[in-house]
Amino acid sequence: MTGLYVRAGKRALDLAAAALLLVVLAPVAAALALATRIALGPGVLFRQPRLGLGARPFTLVKFRSMRAGPGGDAERLTRYGAWLRRTSLDELPSLVNVLRGEMSLVGPRPLLVEDAGRLLRLCPGRFAVRPGLTGPVQLGGRNALPWAERLALDAAYARGVSFRRDLALLLATPAAVLRGDGVASPGRITGAPLAEERAP
Repeated sequence: MTGLYVRAGKRALDLAAAALLLVVLAPVAAALALATRIALGPGVLFRQPRLGLGARPFTLVKFRSMRAGPGGDAERLTRYGAWLRRTSLDELPSLVNVLRGEMSLVGPRPLLVEDAGRLLRLCPGRFAVRPGLTGPVQLGGRNALPWAERLALDAAYARGVSFRRDLALLLATPAAVLRGDGVASPGRITGAPLAEERAP
């Protein structure tokens, strides 16, 4: 049963759930797009290359959470943008990435392309599955976790994908989002850069 889920069931679940969520949440997405335009100016969406299945790059799509222009993250992150991140509503457009097959509902987080070499050395197993909107790292502490622990959780997930585990992670996600824990690393407003870590 697990093998069938990995081969076909997981993708079927992604397609059905992402399509349904995009339809049901369309009014929310439209309201957020308008609010983002008003709060942050032109350019509602944020696009960035990330690492996907097999460490192949794809373009992640999210709602913008920072003002354009000069300055560091702390200067450009607005109160509205911080709220978007805390509630994970900035990731609503990423459902399009799920429909395209670039992401899954559940999996390791899609990390930066510039970290590809280090990630392939430290945790190559995480690229055996599609990156996800939610997953063990999101429920275990997000950016508050040390990198070694995040990579260990990613590797463990990739080794043991199953419908039961994905369902449990999906059902636990709303409560984790409401808590808003771990949006940023300790002492930062965003996640800490990937540091040199030993492979889990």
